[in-house]
Amino acid sequence: MPLYDFKCAVCGASFEAQIPHGQQAACPSCGTSGAERVFSAFAGPFTVGLRGAAAGRSNAARRVREERRQERREQRRQREQD
Repeated sequence: MPLYDFKCAVCGASFEAQIPHGQQAACPSCGTSGAERVFSAFAGPFTVGLRGAAAGRSNAARRVREERRQERREQRRQREQD
């Protein structure tokens, strides 16, 4: 049975319940049946980033790029001031 998200129309409580399709869910807070099913997004595909040595190389390359970018900015500032 799938797990659905519900919201009680009487007390406003949100809850999850496993019920067969087509049946009404009873609110665990107030006991009223007929809670409304609400849309909930499911977890999408998981992405796996770089690991181990590849992550280290990536971070090192990023650091070098940023240092070079900073050097170029400083050179431009020096040229503009002169």
